[in-house]
Amino acid sequence: MSLNVHHLNCGTMCPACARLINGKGGWLDPAQLVCHVLLIETPKDGLVLVDTGIGTHDIETPSRLGQPFLALTRPLLDHHETALAQVERLGFSANDVRHIIVTHLDLDHAGGLPDFPLAQVHVFAPEFNSAMNPTWRERARYLPSQWAHSPRWVQHDGGGENWYGFRNLRPIPGLTEDILMVPLVGHTRGHCGVAVRTDTGWIMHCGDAYFFHGQMNPAHPHSTLGMNIFERMVQMDAAQRIHNQERLLDLVRQHGNEVQLFCAHDVVEFRRYT
Repeated sequence: MSLNVHHLNCGTMCPACARLINGKGGWLDPAQLVCHVLLIETPKDGLVLVDTGIGTHDIETPSRLGQPFLALTRPLLDHHETALAQVERLGFSANDVRHIIVTHLDLDHAGGLPDFPLAQVHVFAPEFNSAMNPTWRERARYLPSQWAHSPRWVQHDGGGENWYGFRNLRPIPGLTEDILMVPLVGHTRGHCGVAVRTDTGWIMHCGDAYFFHGQMNPAHPHSTLGMNIFERMVQMDAAQRIHNQERLLDLVRQHGNEVQLFCAHDVVEFRRYT
């Protein structure tokens, strides 16, 4: 039985200058970014979320997101875009979400954690350690109030299988083997991608391993000036980030007919699935 995958936008953001960020539109027009979240219906393991976007508590109290984030990204903060609201519109309840897999714990990826208090939250162990013990550079990206409800954390180490040349990957115990965590460090110290096997092949949520769809163009990799600058501003390990982007691009070149990649915030990629 194949997995049923829903692609959700759990947080529209409208930073200034569409031309600089999206590569098209006016210089004075707002850009558009999304928080691309997956909701996976499994045959035996209930619902699985990959990332959670901006949550209901963030929308009710925007100040907790911090003025720098609000000023830079200018999120819409629409309750209807929360993962919880969209899960309920599909006819499920919060308790049906039994597992959440986070690509990383940045505040725009972990905001919905409190909306699903019964779910196990799967995280790469280095990311958990970074979020719980942040350096001065990391303090602005992690929001402890998003896990003040004491989630049911499940940490995963780097051991595992080989998947299309990517090592240090492990199927998640207790979940279908069609969902895999793929370490892609660089953006954060414990950043991961999440690969999902569907009836038409593999898809991989790459989180913030890259930011612009053009970066995975096999013939002409490219990005926009705005995204290039932002990508460098928020990286923790430039060498690892660049190395993993190159590996992802090689994956597209060699296995693009078997694996589809998308990142967390690119609206062009999100629209391919919706």
